[in-house]
Amino acid sequence: MSQHGINVLALLKGEERYVFLYDDRSLDQVLQTLGRYAADPELSFTWYDAAVLSQRVRKLNAELDIAPSDASEAPTNRIQRRAA
Repeated sequence: MSQHGINVLALLKGEERYVFLYDDRSLDQVLQTLGRYAADPELSFTWYDAAVLSQRVRKLNAELDIAPSDASEAPTNRIQRRAA
């Protein structure tokens, strides 16, 4: 069974906050956005930040694609998914 919730990805850099909300269907879009932010010289968001966050996005996606052996182990409230 596929669950469609909101994923939260956040990066705190000093006083700045980068928060990305995305669902499973917009995985490619969030990865592209990370690249666009890294390429923007007006932002403090670096290519290193993009690499770390994209790795977290991919890892979280891979972990959730594995079907739990017991239905009671399935996440019930996907909005709690976070990587910071």
